[in-house]
Amino acid sequence: MAVITNFPGRGTFIEETYLEGKADGVAEGETKGDAKGEAKSILRVLKRRGIPVPDEVRQRVSDCADPDTLDRWLDQAVTVSDAEDLFAEDPKDVPDQA
Repeated sequence: MAVITNFPGRGTFIEETYLEGKADGVAEGETKGDAKGEAKSILRVLKRRGIPVPDEVRQRVSDCADPDTLDRWLDQAVTVSDAEDLFAEDPKDVPDQA
């Protein structure tokens, strides 16, 4: 299905470039929204577990946009005993909870 627009110069390279840029912007916005939601989930898990979250940790989690990193941190948020332990590269590096 063709996209119909009232863009000046319809059917030109300029319109195609414009529409590609618009699609890229939408995709980027969705990615940022997903990352923001996952960061909120990580912080919520820590809060519900009663783990204090220093401002530095909150900022680092909130600023992260990498989905793989956020997934790893969310998995670790369920088991860590200290908020800083989220950032251990290998979950085996996190001290055992006693």
